[in-house]
Amino acid sequence: MNAEDIFQYKHKVKTVKELCQIIGPMPRDKKVIMCHGVFDVVHPGHIRHLLFAKSKGDILIISVTADKHIMKANMRPYVPEDLRAINLAAFEMVDYVLVDSEPTPLKNLSLIQPNYYSKGYEYVDGSIPPKTQEEIDLIESYGGEVLFSPGDIVYSSSALIEMAPPKIAADKLMVLMDAENLKFSDLREAVLKSAGLKVHVVGDTIVDSYTHCSMIGGMTKTPTISVRFEDQQDFTGGAAVVAKHIQAAGAEVIFSTVMGDDKLTTQVLADLEANNIKCLPIIDSTRPTTNKNAIVVGNYRLLKIDTLDNRTISDKILKQLAEQISNTECDAVVFSDFRHGMFSRQTIPTLTDSIPKGCFRVADSQVASRWGNILEFKGFDLITPNEREARFSLGDQDSVIRPLGSELYRRAECKTLMLKMGERGMIVFHHPPSEDTRSFFTIDSFADKVVDPVGAGDALLSYATLAMIATKNEVIASILGAMAAGIECEYDGNIPVTPKDIFTKIDHIERQVRYG
Repeated sequence: MNAEDIFQYKHKVKTVKELCQIIGPMPRDKKVIMCHGVFDVVHPGHIRHLLFAKSKGDILIISVTADKHIMKANMRPYVPEDLRAINLAAFEMVDYVLVDSEPTPLKNLSLIQPNYYSKGYEYVDGSIPPKTQEEIDLIESYGGEVLFSPGDIVYSSSALIEMAPPKIAADKLMVLMDAENLKFSDLREAVLKSAGLKVHVVGDTIVDSYTHCSMIGGMTKTPTISVRFEDQQDFTGGAAVVAKHIQAAGAEVIFSTVMGDDKLTTQVLADLEANNIKCLPIIDSTRPTTNKNAIVVGNYRLLKIDTLDNRTISDKILKQLAEQISNTECDAVVFSDFRHGMFSRQTIPTLTDSIPKGCFRVADSQVASRWGNILEFKGFDLITPNEREARFSLGDQDSVIRPLGSELYRRAECKTLMLKMGERGMIVFHHPPSEDTRSFFTIDSFADKVVDPVGAGDALLSYATLAMIATKNEVIASILGAMAAGIECEYDGNIPVTPKDIFTKIDHIERQVRYG
């Protein structure tokens, strides 16, 4: 069976207008019964409820709560509305499914006027909740009847998801791409279109070092761990690896950065030159090139030693950076912020004002051990913060992820927000072209086996930026960004993701969607 065969049940998913035409007004020859709910993960309790409802009527209509109205738990719904609707439509006992765009079922109940409205027994076990009483009053106002299904076990979709989240990343991707009329060939074409684009990356250079050691033992007189040095690997990181990702994807890259007058600078410049990246380094002899050295024994990171100076850059260097930005012709400017001196509340307005008109403007915050504020990059075309950064920027530790993202999107005044959530993937907010188009969507992580998550955000930023410039399609850009992030997680060290890597991942996911 082909995974796309699931769409054969889409004919059972109807609008309110279509349903009213199909069933006609009361009185009817065939009795209509309606159920309403989230149905995030369909479990045995749902099946029993639907079987009971079907036994009481001739036509069973299921009303599914739209994604935008589900806020009772973090990362819910787990299954997006289109896939929830198709899942229910695939059941033989279900005649029609409706995705309810209203916050409550009252409006659609008044339009459809089912003969019966079925609720789970938990809604009448004790006192009737006020919202349920509103539904009862409405149904009875036109002569309908509310039925409560019997039962002795209440299953919780959220509890089941928390115990063992179902692996449905490919299914969710399939439904999203179908809704947007996208094919896997569109993803491949978007990668190819990156060739020839010109991107100016501006940000902090970091050298990520891994000092590999073997365990000797503990000291006898002090609680000191003793290890033996084996070897050290240095990786060009920070904004420099963003430049390497973008160049590896086929684009032309100009890189503006501030580094110290030391051996690491020489090492980084040689690496960038070998990767055909044009670097415009500004050397500040008063600060070291930022170095983050992880002491590794076996698969464990015992300690990380940072050599850095986080002072804000001087006015002289700020002026040089601003001139580099304003004098560089490009398709996009990417601000890659690690808060090691280049970006601060004092420098960001000047640097932002220097971006040439017509350039696609991108800002990212990759702050691991410090605080940055993504809201300082207001009005950009694309921002890609993580959840921690979003919560700090809004001073919000409590909201679940979607309202949090909605508020950040509103406050940032950006065109597209890709909010990264680590192993949970990301949620994307954008301006829909019409009222019928979704204003947000989620994409799960595509990492098959996480070896080292460091650098995943850099890969996402790079491929999402290029795809946005090449296609102007947020969905394509988000999918490719998520794939690049997943690939990066499968590497040890921050290694640039190539188009070949992306094509391999696309092929792998397409086989999953098509069941091999």
